[in-house]
Amino acid sequence: MRHAIHPTLLSIILLHGCGNQPSAKPSAPAKAEAVAHEADLLKLTLTTQAEQRLGIRVVRIGDGSAARTRETSGEVVVPPSGVGGVPTGSTSNIAHIGASQATADGEVARTQALVRLARIALSRADALVREEAGSMRARDEAAAGLATARAAADAAQVQRRLLGPSVGAMSNQATLWVRVPVFGTDMGEVGRARPASIRPLGDATALPRSARAVQAPPSANATAGTVDLYFALDNRDRAYRVGQRVAVALPLGGTQAGLSVPAAAIVRDIYGGEWVYRRTAPNTYVRQRIEVASVAGGQALLSRGLGRGAEVVTDGAAELFGTEFGTPH
Repeated sequence: MRHAIHPTLLSIILLHGCGNQPSAKPSAPAKAEAVAHEADLLKLTLTTQAEQRLGIRVVRIGDGSAARTRETSGEVVVPPSGVGGVPTGSTSNIAHIGASQATADGEVARTQALVRLARIALSRADALVREEAGSMRARDEAAAGLATARAAADAAQVQRRLLGPSVGAMSNQATLWVRVPVFGTDMGEVGRARPASIRPLGDATALPRSARAVQAPPSANATAGTVDLYFALDNRDRAYRVGQRVAVALPLGGTQAGLSVPAAAIVRDIYGGEWVYRRTAPNTYVRQRIEVASVAGGQALLSRGLGRGAEVVTDGAAELFGTEFGTPH
C-alpha cells in the first residue's frame, strides 16, 4: 500500500536538494602543460657502420681565448676619391649624383677646349712678336688667358673627382668601404689599429673578410647618437655590392676566455639557432643549443651551452643534422 507524501513536505525536500547542488567550476584563464625537453627529442643512435659512412669525428672541448669583438652591422659604400668628397651609399641620391657627374663632365670638356684655344692664341701672339709684327702686350694677354683657362680646367677636374666614379662603375671598384655606425659612448672601446671582420648579413656560413680602418670625412647621426667608422674592404672578386648590409665584428681592447670548439662543429637551423652534436654515450649523439661569443682562426668561443670536457662532433656534424631531419646522404 502506497503512502501519499504531503505536498508541503515534498516542497521542503525539493528546496533542500536544490540548495545542496554544487555550482559549476569556472574555467581557468590559462592552462600550462609539461612538454618534453628538447634534448629528449633529438637523440641519435647510430650503428658503427653508419658512423663510418658519415665520417664522424669527435673532439673534447677545452678552454680557449680570443680577442674581444662586438657584433654589429654596416653598409657597403663607395669610397671617395683621393682629393676629398664623401662616400656614396644607399642614402645618397644616385639620380642627383648621375646628373651632377654629367654636368661636371661637360664642364671638364669645355674648359679643356678653352685651354686648347688659349694655347693656340699664345702661339700666334708669340710668333708675331718674333716676326716683329705683334706687340708684347698682346703676347702677355694671351699668356694670361692660357693661365686662366688652365686654372678653370684644373678646378673643373677637381670638382668632377669629388663626385666619385661614374654611377655605372660604382659596384666595379676593387676596394669598397664599409660604414659602421657606433654609439658615441662605445667609441673608446673600439680598437682602430686592428682590422674588422666583415661577412654578408644573414649568412653565418660565409667566410669573414678582413677590412682595415681608414680615415674618412667626419659623419655622424645626431638623432641616433652614433658616429660613423669606415673600413676598407677588398672587393676584387666583386663579392659585395654598394648598399649591401653586412655583419661586422668590431675589434675591442683585450681578450676574453671561455670554452672553445672548432667552428666546423657548429650547425645552424633556419632560424639562426646555433647547435652542436654532443656525444653522450658510444654511438649516441644529442643536438645541444649553444651561443657563440666570437669566431676566429677556425675556433668558436662559447658564451654558454656546454661544459668543460664535453665531446662534440666536428667532421660529420652537417651529416648528422641531415640524418636527424631526414635528408638522405
